[in-house]
Amino acid sequence: MTPPPTDAPPTDAPEAAPPTPIPERQGLRHARELERHLAWLDTFTGTALGVLAAASGIYTYLGVRSLLDDTGAWTTFAALSYSIAVSVGIFVFWSYMMRLLPAVRTAASRVGLLLSMALGCVAIIAMSSWLNAAALAGAAAVEQHLATTVQTYQGALERAHSNAIAGQSLGRDVARVRQSFGDLSEQEAGGNLSGLAGQGAVFRVLTQKAAELGGLEAQIAAQDGPVAAAFAEGNTILSKMRALTVEPGAVEARSVRFSEEAVRLSGIIAQLRQLNVAPLVARAAQDLADSVVLPDLDGGSALARSSQASTIDSVLQLLRQRAETLNGAAAEVIALPAPDETVYTPVSAADAVIRYAGNFIPSWAGAIAIDLLPAVLVFIVMVTQSAIRTGRGEGTAEDTMTVADLRAAIAAARALQEPVYLPGEPLPRDPGPRA
Repeated sequence: MTPPPTDAPPTDAPEAAPPTPIPERQGLRHARELERHLAWLDTFTGTALGVLAAASGIYTYLGVRSLLDDTGAWTTFAALSYSIAVSVGIFVFWSYMMRLLPAVRTAASRVGLLLSMALGCVAIIAMSSWLNAAALAGAAAVEQHLATTVQTYQGALERAHSNAIAGQSLGRDVARVRQSFGDLSEQEAGGNLSGLAGQGAVFRVLTQKAAELGGLEAQIAAQDGPVAAAFAEGNTILSKMRALTVEPGAVEARSVRFSEEAVRLSGIIAQLRQLNVAPLVARAAQDLADSVVLPDLDGGSALARSSQASTIDSVLQLLRQRAETLNGAAAEVIALPAPDETVYTPVSAADAVIRYAGNFIPSWAGAIAIDLLPAVLVFIVMVTQSAIRTGRGEGTAEDTMTVADLRAAIAAARALQEPVYLPGEPLPRDPGPRA
């Protein structure tokens, strides 16, 4: 029987794989290029994350120290421990995200990791970013709080002074009523009211009320000086408070002096409220009609006494009308908006940054960016890994084997073809050449 030719291929040999299409080879080449770039970037990505985490930890330390009043060794150790924990937590979290999120392929796994990353970002902002913002803009935020407080105190001082001036304006109404009773008393002295000339009972009633209104007018006029002095002193204190908001130096020391001036200004505002004479005028108007001492009728005849009684009734009715007028004017002043109850409350740098966050958006943006910048790197790696998978396509393992992989596979195949003999087992004899 003639043996088959030696150069003929064996009948059971596998068929050769069809050649890879050109677009697939280009996609594979592109994927390998991206892999080389990622491999080079991985050499310093960990260092970059460490630097960002360390920088965030430093600013976190400064923010924590601004919250703690004690300056002892334990306070320093506590703030340092917290900042180190924050740095380690940020570094580990973003290392997890950068390795795991780009590697997952299913939609459910990707959504789960994205939700985890969002939760981690919220935790980082809560434990670090606001402290970073306090370190970046804490002093400026406290100065903003001082400036806002100055504006509030200025509004309260101006309102209290305006109310006091409105009360002082009631003096003109009191003077007008006093003048009217004075004129009536002069007419009564000439006999033009009751028909009895002289200083009889009607004259005494009129002069009595004119004297009361004159005393009230004098009291109101006496408040002009204290009101002006209190307002001038309040403006002087306000000037000192404004200077403290922009004065160079540590903001903590300035806050203490600012608090002292705020207490003084609160006293001035309370003094101006007490100097308002509107309540006094309202009580005097009430007494003007209610407290009338009627003298004995001193007419020489019954007709004269009847005329005096009729005139006194008319005077009392006029008193009630004038009292209502004064009471209405005083009520209008009392109804004016009262100055706001302003109390200066010192705040820490961290609290001030949160309270006036809208005024320090750039500082907040920088504080959050230094913590969440690695999220951009995570998304970049995700997009790159997706491009690598797209470039590789659905090719088999043979399509992606390198020369080193091929050599290792050939060595493994040869090792499997060699017979394995157990210890003590006789080796087979060489049958020699066949005939």
